[in-house]
Amino acid sequence: MSIAEEKATALEALKAVTTVVADTGDFESLKAYTPTDATTNPSLIYAAAQMPQYKHLVDEAIEYGRKSSDCLESKLDAAMDKVCVNFGNEILKTVPRFVSTEVDARLSFDTEATVKKAREIIKLYESTGTSKERILIKIASTWEGIRAAEILEKEGVRCNLTLLFGFGQAVACAEAGVYLISPFVGRIMDWFKKQTGETYEGENDPGVQSVRRIYSYYKKYGYETVVMGASFRNTGEIKALAGCDLLTIGPKFLEELKEDNSTVIQVLSKDYAEVNCQDDKISLDEATFRWMLNEDAMASEKLAEGIRGFAKDINKLEAYIKEQLG
Repeated sequence: MSIAEEKATALEALKAVTTVVADTGDFESLKAYTPTDATTNPSLIYAAAQMPQYKHLVDEAIEYGRKSSDCLESKLDAAMDKVCVNFGNEILKTVPRFVSTEVDARLSFDTEATVKKAREIIKLYESTGTSKERILIKIASTWEGIRAAEILEKEGVRCNLTLLFGFGQAVACAEAGVYLISPFVGRIMDWFKKQTGETYEGENDPGVQSVRRIYSYYKKYGYETVVMGASFRNTGEIKALAGCDLLTIGPKFLEELKEDNSTVIQVLSKDYAEVNCQDDKISLDEATFRWMLNEDAMASEKLAEGIRGFAKDINKLEAYIKEQLG
């Protein structure tokens, strides 16, 4: 372990050992915390779309949808893609590297449809002058989603595999050559807390332990897939993962870290992985993947719940856009 920066704020110290990603659709937050990347989802975009300062982004998407087709369903689909791309482009004015844009979670069990939608999103970005090199396509970590990501990665489209809760999901993503995974730290902890009634902190947090295990496995066996811890419940979880490739953090915790002058210790590193990885290298076919997911009650339940939640958010954003379309 090493001290990142003793006299820096916790946020500055964290940035010295980990790439910090903002989990927000609010551009003012991006300017305040200067993250390297940003990630969005329909819920964040829906919230931002209600803000007067971003009305022009929605209005432009509505007009784009109206002109795209005579069919209302096609107009809605076009407007939905456009509003996500508009917010992504606005975010890219502030962050120096990537923005993650999510594929409709309702396509999570359809490889072909996921690939098709991802290509449409990339094409729309490119039509606005934004290179695919700055986009991460966000896909749920189902077997079908992982296979879609494998296809897209071979086409030069980087992917962010989200709703990742189980070790088998992480192994399958690495074997598929995906660019990035997003293990959901806080949601893992939520499940165990509900099951046991216990309170978890720091290295005893099961979400933290999951990310440390995945990180160590990837580094020990030389996988290039990078790990981005996500979905935090407190800054203790974040600090316990200092040194992780990336961490995506909401504005509330970014502010807490910015105001925190305590020391941040780098935990994760290649040396840490070599010492702490207890897993043998494995390879997963579809049957083994599904069996591992089935046997992990937390992962299977949280994946299903997460997809339902993302779909609900999409339906809410879709209803809002449809109302604007008239």
